[in-house]
Amino acid sequence: MSSDGVGFRSERGPILIAVMVTTGLVAIDSTILATAVPTIVKDLGGFSSFPWLFSIYLLTQAVAVPIYSKVADSVGRKPVVLLGVGLFLIGSVASGFAWSMPVLIAFRAVQGLGAGAVQPMAMTIVGDIYTLEERAKAQGYLASVWAVSAIVGPTLGGVFSEFTSWRWIFFVNVPLCLAAVWLLVRHLHETVTRSRHRIDWLGGTLLTGALSLLILAMLEGGSAWAWISAPSIGAFALGATLLVAFARVERRAAEPVLPLTMLTRRIVLTTSLVSIGVGAIMIGLTSYVPSYLEALLHASPLTSGLTLAVLTIGWPIAATLSGRVYLRVGFRTTVLLGSAIVILGTVELAATSTHPALVAVGIGCFVVGLGLGLVAAPSLIAAQSSVAWGERAVVTGTNMFARSVGSAVGVAILGAVVNGMLRGQDATSNPHRFGLAVTWVFVALAATAVMLVVAGLAMPRRTTEAARGAVEVPSRASSDAVGAPEPVDGGLRRGEELARHAMVEHPRLD
Repeated sequence: MSSDGVGFRSERGPILIAVMVTTGLVAIDSTILATAVPTIVKDLGGFSSFPWLFSIYLLTQAVAVPIYSKVADSVGRKPVVLLGVGLFLIGSVASGFAWSMPVLIAFRAVQGLGAGAVQPMAMTIVGDIYTLEERAKAQGYLASVWAVSAIVGPTLGGVFSEFTSWRWIFFVNVPLCLAAVWLLVRHLHETVTRSRHRIDWLGGTLLTGALSLLILAMLEGGSAWAWISAPSIGAFALGATLLVAFARVERRAAEPVLPLTMLTRRIVLTTSLVSIGVGAIMIGLTSYVPSYLEALLHASPLTSGLTLAVLTIGWPIAATLSGRVYLRVGFRTTVLLGSAIVILGTVELAATSTHPALVAVGIGCFVVGLGLGLVAAPSLIAAQSSVAWGERAVVTGTNMFARSVGSAVGVAILGAVVNGMLRGQDATSNPHRFGLAVTWVFVALAATAVMLVVAGLAMPRRTTEAARGAVEVPSRASSDAVGAPEPVDGGLRRGEELARHAMVEHPRLD
């Protein structure tokens, strides 16, 4: 492969490898835990609380993403991603030593704070060093990380749960974190003109409080208390009040944690709505498919994990091919095509759930993965391509924030549905009722897939001029003036002509 191409042998190859290893932290964590949930619950108890293992992680990840993204546009990507890896390492080690479900949930929150920096910064760095035409290929490499993790994660989770201890699903992160730090320090170099910045701590606190209360109300409603009760109404009301207060604070903040003005841009708003749906669908499957198979088919953790793995195998396959698709037919059409495929997969899961079979679940997960691969990457690249360097991290962070919120709220709503139907029982004591509850989970995911279509239809048909901003490279003078870091090693200067050529050959970019 040529030195100016997209690959490990190019001058940007070492950076790409560093980003891939860093992404692997989050990718493996997303699949390794789900297979171990039944074993964790058996050891620590608290089946009704297990959705918190996902929602607290996603909550802290969500509220941290916009803060990290804002800082990254001021001080550079490298310090932020290194901080994220460090927090992820601390949370992983602490989770491995957890002695109760509440303690494990608390340490998962620390992991989420780390993941809030890792994933969006990886996406942003790729957006920095590759042109619009190259970005799909680079996203394919990142997607391959998810494909490998789809096999490695469930396999390790199943092996640890069956033959050693579920605690090793957290301890395995230690060598990965150390490898990621070494690669980032060695290969990622930025020349940064630092600028003074103010962190919107009040906005971050209000957002955290609002989302925490709303998720609490959804998870505990109908379980710990009745839906129509003082605690339920109070949690919803206070959460909504804090959300309104957050919006008011953000309008006045000098450097808002989540710039609401971004959402006035049609391409950012619509792709964020798409990301919410992607997050909800992804977490719905990863949270409940393993437990569903183990409870109804008595599948081993390893078998159920590998069945789920085909979801994240289909995703990278489609993501790798998505570049060819959206350069020909546009981002919007690609997202709509992927959404239609997601609908097919979720409907198949719902239709076959009353007579569960490993093959049927595997096929459904694979089809959903294919669809999500055509939705997630193109919608993110569309948003990134609408801005220049100085706003790219914030736009990426907004997109990742939306996906995390979709996952956090999605797992809370689905958890409320399942807990409400089980009425205090767990999956093993009443598997048939649990199977019925998961059927409704699949139905809810199919409805969410329909919402993806609606959001996709609202995307602009063409934003060629906005996409041209993706190849703008600030000169040294302009970078110094605004306090922005200069491009990462192997930046976009060489790619301007390639990307402009892509504009001519493929004018329907959105």
